[in-house]
Amino acid sequence: MNVLICVKRVPATGGRIVLTPDGQEIDTRYLGFTISPHEECGVEEAVRIVEAAGGSSAVLTLGPAVAEEQLRDAMAIGIERAILLETDGREYDPIATSAAIVSAIRNHEAAHGTFDLILFGNEAADTGDFQVGIRVAVALGRPIVNGIKGITMADGSVTARREAPGGGWETYALPLPAVLGVKEGLNLPRYPSVPGRLRAKRKEVERVAPSWSQTGPVKLGLRVPEQQGAQVEILGRGPDAAPAVVDLLERIGALGS
Repeated sequence: MNVLICVKRVPATGGRIVLTPDGQEIDTRYLGFTISPHEECGVEEAVRIVEAAGGSSAVLTLGPAVAEEQLRDAMAIGIERAILLETDGREYDPIATSAAIVSAIRNHEAAHGTFDLILFGNEAADTGDFQVGIRVAVALGRPIVNGIKGITMADGSVTARREAPGGGWETYALPLPAVLGVKEGLNLPRYPSVPGRLRAKRKEVERVAPSWSQTGPVKLGLRVPEQQGAQVEILGRGPDAAPAVVDLLERIGALGS
């Protein structure tokens, strides 16, 4: 079973987003980077599938040279090979991203054999596009289902489950090769061990220079949403604040009669 997991380098959740002066890019000087929780589960699932069924696993990302860090994190968990589609730092839209990934997959499969299963995070953690996995699957002519929270491998097929609107589960049987978009909750990702990090540090990362062309919408600029301020009312200081506190509790109905 040959499994590929595609990940994206994104700012760490909770980081304060600051734009460059021209409003075209995010200023990344003070940001930490990671992959989304969906993709963390995808990495873990790829490792588990190969551990159970044998075969090989690979991780792929499109991004600048520093995105190698996220690839090595995946290899520290147990992914065997890493492919970096190394960009010059410019932002790729979903159309350009999927085209670069499709080209890399076709070239890799021609040399090493077909990926039985390709995993994506359900959506990008930073832009929420929901597009790349679907575009890749359509271009490759392979079935895809998004929102997956359960995967069972069988001989020549994969059974995938996702939560249905209003409760319950939807179950899909897909012939291999196939593409799945997975969600957080699919599994509980393991933490990289120290020996795993040391092994990952010694592994080679395959580097590919993707071709880029502007085929989608043109970005005019970025805008950070206005943050709502919080108001604080100081009722008093020390023992003198006690009557005001009691009065407040009475007004909100927190004190019994």
